[in-house]
Amino acid sequence: MNDSRETKSPAAFVAGYPIKHSRSPLIHGYWLRQLGLAGSYGPVEVAPGDFADFIGKLKDGTSHYCGGNVTIPHKEAAFALADRRDDRCAELGAANTLYKAEGLLHATNTDGYGFSRNLDERHPGWDKARKAVVLGAGGASRAVIQALRDRGFTEINVVNRTVARAKELADRFGVAIAPHPLSALDEVMQGAEFFVNTTSLGMDGEAAPPIRFAGLAPGALVTDIVYVPLKTPFLVQAEAEGMATVDGLGMLLHQAVPGFVLWFGATPAVTAELRDLIIADMESHA
Repeated sequence: MNDSRETKSPAAFVAGYPIKHSRSPLIHGYWLRQLGLAGSYGPVEVAPGDFADFIGKLKDGTSHYCGGNVTIPHKEAAFALADRRDDRCAELGAANTLYKAEGLLHATNTDGYGFSRNLDERHPGWDKARKAVVLGAGGASRAVIQALRDRGFTEINVVNRTVARAKELADRFGVAIAPHPLSALDEVMQGAEFFVNTTSLGMDGEAAPPIRFAGLAPGALVTDIVYVPLKTPFLVQAEAEGMATVDGLGMLLHQAVPGFVLWFGATPAVTAELRDLIIADMESHA
């Protein structure tokens, strides 16, 4: 008699609070269909007070999930509750991907991978630059700064309204990071070859302050981790001043790849069809 447990297909989740606007189920559902794989991936809304119990069930096997993604506000808690953390995740102090292996719950963070792979695809050679400006010093900036440093940027200027938070990132990521107050933005933009917005400024149609992109070096690249709208106010401003730009949607798509491999055992492709699928969903909810 066959044990039904051996035939169960892998199930993965994305956990957050709230979670209803997550597009991760669309991404992973597309890949499961495209590759013809048995498996499922769905959203789970978990309040902060219930997250430790949710992870406890994942660790002791009473949950049916093999792993999943973690989004706001649970990334730091996921990191703390995991049994094992890789080096990238440990430096960030936050996890966005969890998976079971050899009876243990492992944590990693794929945000920086997604950030870099998006730029590799949309603007090859971006990492030949050495001087960057990062706007924002919140949680989203960590993976971006780590990725820039690991790709060889030797001067990463972190500009933030509260300079103390930027200094914390300098302490975390090393001597390549230089903290600055918002008042220094125009100065540090001079001659920089790369600019990225890691704040929520400009998201969902909200206004964003004007920035003088003309001071950037010739051939500089401007990008934004915000992807709703696809062309953010900062990208519109940069294009108007003749700068090359890359939108943030590819970061979302590429960061999903490593988790899919871990849970479902196959490597998916980030295709134009997938990108169009997500854009259509964004437009339908605009």
